[in-house]
Amino acid sequence: MTSKGEGVKGTYKQSLKALLPYGMLATKKWLAGQGLSAHALDNAVKTETLLLLATGVYSQYSRSVSWEGVIASMQRMEKDGSENIPPVVGGLSALGLSGLSQYLSLGNTPHIHLYVQGKLPTWLARLSLPMKFEGHSTSKLWPESVLQDKAFIKEHEWEAELPSVYFSCPEKAMLELLMDLPDTVTFEHANELMQGLVNLSPRKLDLLLKGCKSVKAKRLFFWLAKRQAYPWFSKLNVEDYDLGSGKRVVAKGGKLDTDYLITVPSDMVMENDS
Repeated sequence: MTSKGEGVKGTYKQSLKALLPYGMLATKKWLAGQGLSAHALDNAVKTETLLLLATGVYSQYSRSVSWEGVIASMQRMEKDGSENIPPVVGGLSALGLSGLSQYLSLGNTPHIHLYVQGKLPTWLARLSLPMKFEGHSTSKLWPESVLQDKAFIKEHEWEAELPSVYFSCPEKAMLELLMDLPDTVTFEHANELMQGLVNLSPRKLDLLLKGCKSVKAKRLFFWLAKRQAYPWFSKLNVEDYDLGSGKRVVAKGGKLDTDYLITVPSDMVMENDS
């Protein structure tokens, strides 16, 4: 016969397992919001039911947490406890999840690009994990209407019965990546990526280009897309979008593209460019 104390302990462990399954992590604040007291959390650490990954951050059973587990956990907690839209995997990382860039193979330490409305949570920097998370603000790129539109978000199912990782669709991810050109991505790399974007959706591109706040990203997108001349490009009318006015220096010492009024590397200018 099970004693009352054993029954409570069993229920407590089951509750922890449901809130924090293997591969996920959670903060003390979030767990407290789910009804777990500070005393209960301290006892869970002492009995090795929970493992302390960093100050105020816990995992269940194992210290081995993948980047997917970190992001799925972050997105779950941000969705539950913040008015801001949760961070989304975007840019180069999102293209990788769509099979359009081998970003995880570049070096021993994966760099995960997260696009966030505010700032990344402070606890993220306290984790000692073999990966690096790079935050990018969406304030100068996307209006809230785009961030909230699920048509531009895809789901990466990384583990059965665990929350998916949300990431940008290729159309959105490419515009996000171009915001950082040439500081964190080169013209050559961006051009290689565009070469693989054969099947973009003109409908999604139309909505994204109309919503995008960045003149630089839009001009670069059109310049790169023109070089490939894919069928979807012919369905976009450049006059439908706000590309601003005046010249923009993107490649220092480069040559001016007179179609989109941006400077580009001289060695990438095509003969038929005007």
